[in-house]
Amino acid sequence: MVAPERDVTADVDAILARVGARTKVVFLANPNNPTGTYLPFKEVRRLHAGLPKHVLLVLDAAYAEYVRRNDYESGIELAGTAPNVVMTRTFSKIYGLAALRLGWCYGPEHVIDALNRIRGPFNVSAPAMAAGIAALADQAHVEKSAAHNEAWLLRLSATLTKIGLDVVPSVGNFILIHFPREKGRDAEAADAFLSGRGIVLRRVGVYGFPGALRMTVGTAEANERTIAALTEFMGKRPSQ
Repeated sequence: MVAPERDVTADVDAILARVGARTKVVFLANPNNPTGTYLPFKEVRRLHAGLPKHVLLVLDAAYAEYVRRNDYESGIELAGTAPNVVMTRTFSKIYGLAALRLGWCYGPEHVIDALNRIRGPFNVSAPAMAAGIAALADQAHVEKSAAHNEAWLLRLSATLTKIGLDVVPSVGNFILIHFPREKGRDAEAADAFLSGRGIVLRRVGVYGFPGALRMTVGTAEANERTIAALTEFMGKRPSQ
């Protein structure tokens, strides 16, 4: 069961209203994908406090390293103190190791023990583990990537807003761009226009946003190309 959002942001009250006798696990992506929005940690704690003790709260913090907000926490402290909270993380985002399918979680011993008993015997390869350990030691890369992302989030959001697009404020490494509903200027037309120029943004209709595209913050060159292409697209007449 999926709880509706409020202003494209997770709604604690809506989640709690849908918790019933059969509920075993509540998943919260914080920051969320594909919106890039997040819940302040006081709201996460309110969500946890409102759950029955037998319900496991899983905090998906895949994009935590990108967040630069004083009221955000990844959930590691709550997972380390509560018997029914697990925090999950990944090496796929800021560490750039998506192809290795490597991640980790932190939580109470009894939950981790259960996960360890049901996992596959060779679920993570030795090269992936070696790469993950090396990535953890390379904090210079993490800091450089986070700084690059922060600067480009601001620039992309401001520039695309100026050309008439609606950009959801994001704390992740991507932005959700809403396009006009006008035929020829909508998300479908934009996707075709960009694809014709070798630029691929993600369609997010399956997430409930048929009128939007999700853009990952890329290199400076890739970002500039996308800005130029979208500026051209928005400047064209719908019939063109």
